[in-house]
Amino acid sequence: MAEVPHYSYEDLRKKADDFLRTYNPSGTIPVPIEEIVEFDFNINIIPVLALQREFEVEGFTSSDLKNIYVDEYVYTDHPNRYRFTLAHEIGHIVLHKNLYRTNRFSSIAKWKEFINSITEEEYGWLEYQGYAFACLVLIPRESLIKHTNEWVKRIKGKGVSLKQNWDFAWELITAHLGKAFQVSSSVIEKRLDKDGIKENYRR
Repeated sequence: MAEVPHYSYEDLRKKADDFLRTYNPSGTIPVPIEEIVEFDFNINIIPVLALQREFEVEGFTSSDLKNIYVDEYVYTDHPNRYRFTLAHEIGHIVLHKNLYRTNRFSSIAKWKEFINSITEEEYGWLEYQGYAFACLVLIPRESLIKHTNEWVKRIKGKGVSLKQNWDFAWELITAHLGKAFQVSSSVIEKRLDKDGIKENYRR
């Protein structure tokens, strides 16, 4: 069985940047991840009833890399989570295709068998990399800086002091950024913290 690669965060950033240069060269925000999956990768997106409830996953990819299965409730009722699930799964395809292709599974049950066959540490690496790649693809650094600067100016323009109302101001900013990038505020927070963007405004 192929081993789970151990990419650093900077490795993942480079791979995400390459992905965006290839599949979103115009820099469109929000990143059109559904269109990229369907039309650039020719992958079928298949909603599955109760996938989350019965198997504790919101999505998984078949080993032939032709289908991404998504929990139907996420697919129909939670657009931000749906977008993140697609980005996470395309991350596995970009980063872990050799691992997938050497392990044959065409059903969720077989996929769970595959996951149970690797160590908890390796599974942790697998999921961390898929998560980080999704964050980096859906929220590109330069776009995040640009949009953050714009919203900081708007907040200040409304008379809100970042120093005196730090938590309140950033709650407003991250909510607006979440809408712009069509991801959750918690994902925005992680990107702002990871890239040190938020801390720059404390100086």
